[in-house]
Amino acid sequence: MTALYRKATAMAAMPDKTRLGHGEPDSEKVSGVSMFAGAALMLSGPLSILMGASGIAKDTLFSSSSHYAYRFGLTSWGVIHLVVGVALVVAGLGVLANKSWGRGAGAAVAGISLITQFMFVPYYPAWAIPMMTLDLVIVFALTRFHIETSGGR
Repeated sequence: MTALYRKATAMAAMPDKTRLGHGEPDSEKVSGVSMFAGAALMLSGPLSILMGASGIAKDTLFSSSSHYAYRFGLTSWGVIHLVVGVALVVAGLGVLANKSWGRGAGAAVAGISLITQFMFVPYYPAWAIPMMTLDLVIVFALTRFHIETSGGR
């Protein structure tokens, strides 16, 4: 009986890292969803930078809507997309490097990008709508509740 008691006491004292929500997350690993979100940020950022460069160069890619509430000049939209694109790349690097600020910054910048793409729809809807979808997926991936597990589950 004492051997059984010692075994039960030892098992109770050891932390069970296989149960959901218990154990410490491995600070060296990036979860699969975070890896996806970081890669998507690294895709969305350069695409926004390229869109910004097109706007700054006053490319003929965009249509101009004269009766639109969020009407800015194409150079202004170019600068907005350029700044948001650089922020997306920086946040993507933070997520992929598993920095503590990466997930929050990535979700915030992707949300800002989502809003700016919504405002940009009348200028280039074939671009803005897929980018809005990508930004929404990024926000979902970075803000969803995730539980780190170890133990192959």
